[in-house]
Amino acid sequence: MNESLIYRSPAIYGAVMHVLYGRHARARLAAVAELIPRGASVVELCCGPGRLYRDHLRGRGVDYLGLDLNPGFVEAARRTGARAAVRDVGDDAPLPSADIVVIQASLYHFLPAPEGVVHRMLAAAGRRVIVSEPVRNLSSSGIGLVAALASRSADPGSGAGDRRFDEASLDAFMRRYARLVEREFAIPGGRDKVFVLDAAAAAVPAGASEAES
Repeated sequence: MNESLIYRSPAIYGAVMHVLYGRHARARLAAVAELIPRGASVVELCCGPGRLYRDHLRGRGVDYLGLDLNPGFVEAARRTGARAAVRDVGDDAPLPSADIVVIQASLYHFLPAPEGVVHRMLAAAGRRVIVSEPVRNLSSSGIGLVAALASRSADPGSGAGDRRFDEASLDAFMRRYARLVEREFAIPGGRDKVFVLDAAAAAVPAGASEAES
């Protein structure tokens, strides 16, 4: 199956994620949703077809905005009732302000220098930043179908599919934000790890990384 087809079709993408994560596919979104208070404003980067909103945030009084480079995903998110917009969040421009700014399973797209995205998330968030990232690479699975799907779904044409975090490299990257970390934990199934950062405490000077502040 062509990787561009996986990424451009919300239905196929959802089916692939279900195969990759199995019974934990819904739990990984629920773990993030539990960190978002009722009535909060939320910006989700690389939101895909808006499943976080559709399955967990809709009906909770959340002011949600999803951003994704893929117009098909943005349209799918809008069909759930979410506000969504086409946006390359790697464009270095300021992000929309919100109480909570979220990125799920997409930080690796910004390797080898993901700190720029995290810095702009901290600048945009009034309360917290949530980073949920895979740390067990399914593309190395011994199950051929799973490995093939993971490899293709990891790379929506960006060339980043072979650059991924494992737990050690994600922990090493997030240590630069150590003073801001409120919580860190593995989601059910252990394939993703979540970091919750206190954006209100960041006070990162414009144009500087957290490591330099």
